[in-house]
Amino acid sequence: MRFELNEVESRRERYPSTISFLNLLNSLIAEEKDVRDRGRRFVGIFKFVCDHVFGPFPQRAYIDPNEKWQLVVACLQHFQMVLKMYDIRDEDVETAIDLSQSSDVMHTSSLETQLPALELLKDFMSGKIVFRNIMSIILLGVDTIICERTSQTYGQLLENAVKLSLEILIFVTEKDVFLADFWRPLYQPLDIILSQDQDQIIALLEYVRYDFLPQIQQCSIKIMSILSSRMVGLVQLLLKSNAAKHLIEDYATCLESRFDECQSIENTKDDPGVLILQLLIDNISRPAPNITHLLLRFDVDSPVERTVLQPKVHYSCLKVILDNVENLSKPDINGLLHEFGFQLLYELCLDPLTSGPTMDLLSTKKYQFFSKHLETICVSPLPKRSHNQSLRISMLHERAWLLKLLALELHAADMSVSTHREACLSILSLSFSQFADDNYKGPDLSQTSQVDSIDMHRTMKKNKVLELLDVVQFRSPDIAIQCPQLLPTFSIDVQVNDILKNSATSEMGGVYYFSERGDRLLDLDALHEKLWQVLISCYFLVGSHFNEVEMSELRTSIQQFLRWAWKYNKNLEEQAAQLHMLTGWSHIVEVSISKRMPLLEDRSQILFELLGASLSAAASPDCTLRMAVILSNVALTCMAKLRDERFLCPGGVDSDSVTCLDIISVKQLSNGACHSILYKLMTAILRNESSETLRRRQYALLLSYFQYCRSILNPDVPASVLRYLLHEEHDEDDELNLQKIGKEQAELERANFSIIKKEAQAIIDLVTKDAMQGSEVGKAVSFYVLDAFLSIDHEKFFLNQLQSRGILRSCLMEISNFSCKDTWCSFESMQRICTLEAQLSLLLRISHNYGKHGAQILLSMCTLEHLGSSGAVLLQIKGSSRWVGPAAGKDLAGESDKQRLLVTPILRLVSSLTSLVESSDYLEVKNKIVREVLDFVKGYQSIFDQILREDVLVAEELTLERINLVVSILSKVWPYVENDEYGFVQGLFAMMHVLFSFDSVSSSFVKPSDPLESQRKSEFLSFQLCFSLTSYLYSLMKRKLMRFSIMDRPRDLGDPGTLQQPTLYLLLCLLNLVTTALERAGEEKFLLLNKIQDINELSRQEVDEIISLCMKQDCISPYDNIRKRRYIAMIEMCRMAGNRDQLITLLLQLAELVLNILLFHLQDDKSDLQDLSSLGGSLHPVVERLEQLKKDKIGRDLKFFHRSVRILKEMFFSA
Repeated sequence: MRFELNEVESRRERYPSTISFLNLLNSLIAEEKDVRDRGRRFVGIFKFVCDHVFGPFPQRAYIDPNEKWQLVVACLQHFQMVLKMYDIRDEDVETAIDLSQSSDVMHTSSLETQLPALELLKDFMSGKIVFRNIMSIILLGVDTIICERTSQTYGQLLENAVKLSLEILIFVTEKDVFLADFWRPLYQPLDIILSQDQDQIIALLEYVRYDFLPQIQQCSIKIMSILSSRMVGLVQLLLKSNAAKHLIEDYATCLESRFDECQSIENTKDDPGVLILQLLIDNISRPAPNITHLLLRFDVDSPVERTVLQPKVHYSCLKVILDNVENLSKPDINGLLHEFGFQLLYELCLDPLTSGPTMDLLSTKKYQFFSKHLETICVSPLPKRSHNQSLRISMLHERAWLLKLLALELHAADMSVSTHREACLSILSLSFSQFADDNYKGPDLSQTSQVDSIDMHRTMKKNKVLELLDVVQFRSPDIAIQCPQLLPTFSIDVQVNDILKNSATSEMGGVYYFSERGDRLLDLDALHEKLWQVLISCYFLVGSHFNEVEMSELRTSIQQFLRWAWKYNKNLEEQAAQLHMLTGWSHIVEVSISKRMPLLEDRSQILFELLGASLSAAASPDCTLRMAVILSNVALTCMAKLRDERFLCPGGVDSDSVTCLDIISVKQLSNGACHSILYKLMTAILRNESSETLRRRQYALLLSYFQYCRSILNPDVPASVLRYLLHEEHDEDDELNLQKIGKEQAELERANFSIIKKEAQAIIDLVTKDAMQGSEVGKAVSFYVLDAFLSIDHEKFFLNQLQSRGILRSCLMEISNFSCKDTWCSFESMQRICTLEAQLSLLLRISHNYGKHGAQILLSMCTLEHLGSSGAVLLQIKGSSRWVGPAAGKDLAGESDKQRLLVTPILRLVSSLTSLVESSDYLEVKNKIVREVLDFVKGYQSIFDQILREDVLVAEELTLERINLVVSILSKVWPYVENDEYGFVQGLFAMMHVLFSFDSVSSSFVKPSDPLESQRKSEFLSFQLCFSLTSYLYSLMKRKLMRFSIMDRPRDLGDPGTLQQPTLYLLLCLLNLVTTALERAGEEKFLLLNKIQDINELSRQEVDEIISLCMKQDCISPYDNIRKRRYIAMIEMCRMAGNRDQLITLLLQLAELVLNILLFHLQDDKSDLQDLSSLGGSLHPVVERLEQLKKDKIGRDLKFFHRSVRILKEMFFSA
């Protein structure tokens, strides 16, 4: 044939034999099934086509131009088959490298070692003859091809040659980057070769204008996608060549013509509209300026983020997309384009560079149809799965992207810009079927009315977001891999299942591919090929031929298998689309209620409806596990917002004044509504298909619900303060309302208990299983749920359930087995510590909730022994000695957290159990309890000693609490100890000397650098510590008959360790300190209550000063009116007054305790009255000040307290 071509046909300038020969070869090779040698046996044919036919074709003469292009098409078809049929393995690449390294300039590898595909790729990657000839065809240009297609007889052949050339280039780009990593610098990726002449790149991209053959357009778009991902300076190249403007219009025209099509395209991979939209989406995040910026008419000559988009003025893909997503015409044909159009707009709004210009454009009135789609396409019925499943899938995704786009506008919109404000109001009005406030001036000017005053408009029209949830609620199609059997004779089902279980894509030897949406689907062509390979291998193993009947049965079976695979793909896509739309729905709901809730009316009712609908949907049998997780997240957000919503400033009042009525007029759901939520939540928790991840969210929701029900009144407003204010206003109706609220709360708690009790068997089994067998996070949440159950248990029902299941003993065993390993800083160790904290919380709840009975149960289970054998408390020791040096600050901070998590709860539990020492009626029981507590204290003597040595003058709140707990424990049991071999008494006495003295007032109780709230807490804890220490002195005085000296005695210089006992003078100092604190607290409380009553007389500046003082600036915004500011200030002052009232109660108890000690010494016959009289000068002014305390400031009936003061005064001064 070489001789025929070069010697005969070339002279005649006619090539019929070569054309026929090439067409015959191509037909034969195309039918070849055995490709194991990857074309080695055809390398001679490839060399003939490459070197003798295609290489010199531009230089040959042709009488008939048709024959020229017939030869070219035949050669190109051969090259295409070589690249398409034969894959390349790693060993082939390595062999090619070895040969190239071992060859000299004149040496060429033998034909036996060459692969046609590799040789062709080398040609392209080095810019040799095949590449140059193909580019010469492409460089004819789109205008020339269009002209010759209609004017020349060979026009169709030339068109086909261009198509094949573009397809070959795309095949090359699939492998060139991989090979270039091995072959550099001799061979480069194709984009590097093309960039050597920018005319080549422009010519390739301009074929998007060629609309006579869609495949050419598709190839040009694909090449644009490839080059845009590889070439950073592609946009600058197009701008420099003046091709950018025409390219923008060509792409817009191509996209518009695709929208105008009247027939749908079967293979979406070849849909030019989809390809263009995918090109735009993929390039959004690439360095600016990129192809997306160019084709959508962003300003690429200046910063992209400063662009002002004008799609009406500038024709581009953006104008085409916006026009079509507005009308959404021909959904059965353009459904996928509409879907990707919405996705593109969402991605543009999400990108940091394009978000500003895009959101500014979409917020204008021209494009408010996005929100109006909520009333049309979003709630319209979906097509039937059996009728048009592809359209059903596209419509689900389309709605998902639209909802996410609207949610993004609600989340990121600048409400000070009128267009964005109007857009948000429009979205909210249509989403929640309300008329939003057009006169909106700020984020919180429209307040709600009471829950039971439901807007009439909303009762007539269902909430749109609930309609959207109805749309997405349907039974998901089955995607379980239950493939049909092939020929049972050969038992190949195991091999087929192995193929399906391999998650690799078809390019990597698997049978899967990723769709345009990112779904992992079965590649039907690759699956068909794999099935035949399995059957052929099975055929060779059996060693026999298939008869005609078996072959027919086999073909039918494979067709059924492929039909199943196609159905599997569609079902998987539909399930993913359903989940996607639900995700979009959750976005718009959660953003609306989290950020834009103040713009809506009747907020509590909206939240209740959303919460109920989410729980009902999550409990539905049609709801998948993933959907249930999303719905549970929405329900959690609604519940949290309901809790926040209760105590906001009530709306619906035109006045700027606030009253105590506003405090009790909370937006609490009715008891019936709360019962409905709990019923639905229990049903959702007990659903058939569940997981620990889902149950953790549901348990968190249950805990949030209990917290919501626990406080009908604002917990920041103490009941004592509220009663006082109502009494001062002489409003008997409000006092009755307060009593009614208390009854309703008790009734709600009883009803919650009854509802859970009905499902007690199932719910407790489930929670206890998670508490015992779940992950550490699941265990912790489960124990907190059990804790919540016990908090409403007034019949000891749940306590008996836990005891009968052995949960308490298992809990104690886990605490006992906790060990402090070397990996205690690891994440797993921290999770285990959190679980341990939850278990301790459960035990503490038993002791507190059930009082003496609960503490006895814990002691009967040897709780103190289990705590004593646990390694949890040892963290305190490790924290003090493990880390040394200045670099250990971070580790010590972490250790402080561990002490808070473990040491403090353990001490709380031990302190709670020591309450039985005073409440036990029998001496034997009391002695047993004392012995167990003493054993625990002695076992951890170093821990107690370390805590007692803390500097109380600089201690923070948590440290003060630990000190207080240790002192409280020791004060109850240490008086029973005969000797102080552990030195605890000395430590307690030393602490008394520090705290009771006058010099410690400013440094111990008040730290000016701390926030006001922290100062108050530290002051209260310090006085609580003084009370525990004084109680210890009282116990010593009663049980050991200890008497305290009047003044400090001089120490023995030879014995510096002499125990320095507290004196009566020191107690008198404490009494003076308490008196001062009482006067200050009473005065502060009195002033606060008066200021609360005069709150409506205060100016805005004065109100803001109060808010700043309380560190509550984050609760208000510049847009909030004076009424809301006054409400927040009033609540904060009520809370501060309640704190002062709590401190006054403690101070009065402490003062009475000190008075009792002094009275005991005065009444004791052994006391020297002459020595006691020396205290008169110091005692008299203190007693006088105590007598001056008034009920109107202290807020207590001081009759009995003043009587004790008078008795002390009379006895002391009469003596």
